Amino acid sequence: MLRGLRPYVEIVGRPPVRWTLEERMAHHHVPGISIAVIEGGRIAWARGVGVKTAGSADPKDAVTPDTLFQAGSISKPVTATAMLRLVERGTLQLDTDVNRYLATWKVPENEHTAKEKVTLRRLASHTAGLTVFGFPGYERNQPLPPLVQILNGTAPADTEPVRVDAVPGSISRYSSGGTLVMQLLMTDVTGKPFPALMEELVFGPAGMTHSTFEQPLPAARAGEAARAHLGEGETIPGGWHVYPQMAPAGLWTTASDLARWAIAIADARAGRSKALLSQATAEQMLTPVKGGYGLGPVISGSGRSLEFGHGGSTVGFNCTLTMYPEIGAGAVMMTNNEEGGQALLNEIMLALAAEYGWPDGAPMRVTAIELSAASAAGVAGSYALLAPVGGTAEVKQEGGRLVMLAPRLPKEELIPQSETEFVMGTLGYRVTFKREAGGKATGMTVDGGGMVVEGTRKP
Repeated sequence: MLRGLRPYVEIVGRPPVRWTLEERMAHHHVPGISIAVIEGGRIAWARGVGVKTAGSADPKDAVTPDTLFQAGSISKPVTATAMLRLVERGTLQLDTDVNRYLATWKVPENEHTAKEKVTLRRLASHTAGLTVFGFPGYERNQPLPPLVQILNGTAPADTEPVRVDAVPGSISRYSSGGTLVMQLLMTDVTGKPFPALMEELVFGPAGMTHSTFEQPLPAARAGEAARAHLGEGETIPGGWHVYPQMAPAGLWTTASDLARWAIAIADARAGRSKALLSQATAEQMLTPVKGGYGLGPVISGSGRSLEFGHGGSTVGFNCTLTMYPEIGAGAVMMTNNEEGGQALLNEIMLALAAEYGWPDGAPMRVTAIELSAASAAGVAGSYALLAPVGGTAEVKQEGGRLVMLAPRLPKEELIPQSETEFVMGTLGYRVTFKREAGGKATGMTVDGGGMVVEGTRKP
């Protein structure tokens, strides 16, 4: 099973590609990975491969199933679970204006909130019209701003203010800022610190014995944690970033603990367990609101192919959770390299889907066309990427093929589908170039990973 890794894209006319896990970890500069596989509604197996810190030969540095990783945005559906438990208790209501609950800060009112309000349902489903896509966190020696300063975007906060800039309920737009509002609301209403609240409402009932939202991670637990690594495998200063934005990004956990959460949600939906949620609430959680989001998780498919889950990345970590509740199957994978980790996760998931016969596990099959040298040269160059990604993407010709190097992504071959349409050879993201009359590209659009990113050609 761990010898059958494969690219997301299979190119017609080329022989199928298969790799071992160790080969791809080395290729993507991923020092360590933790995997938990769910079959028959239980954890079938869990294992760690590699090391917590790149280059380490210390046996104590080996990744095990108990190694802690930063879960990034997988924090969001776990947080939403606690919020829904408070709704079930009658402490909160899903469709009430959140400003009725918030005490230490209020969502600023404006023309967008005149008739429609920000609610917990909208926060959990990314339909509240709030800003701030994600949070980069803080180095371990940096001062940590209080939540109110982060929400207002005042120093030492390193992100823009969280504000409503679209009518709540009118659009689907991912907002980590919205989940941060949920964090503050839950602590305002209960009077309890967020980590303690999550232990009471989620970790304890689900048996997630290794998980914590404590930020910074307590020094006593630092030895349990994998270190964060950048694209070429270099460890970031201080080992990892700190995220006072706990609800959107601050969960430290294991693959097995997240698998326990996924199983508990699936069991609740099926009426087998009320450890976390009632059947009715679990069904609400796993029903899409808009744009593929339920109340926390990403939802797709139906029947046997119904899938819920979430991805997560912080600086130096990349993780994913997938659960098929109808067949009691899924997987959680956590890596300690943000950039290379994404491609590796896709390759392992395809191998697992083929091994276990999971739905929708077939690679994308594409047919490559031949580009003339002039046509390929027309798209080669540097492109300034717009928000929320930013930075520069480089398109180059290497060995007769076009490749792209972009922030937070591995090097990707661009498989030509037409003169303007391309597919990334590993991730399957679609790249569309805008060409002027002479054939030179003036801009591009990258569509994949839940985002559409525009880029304009640099002079």
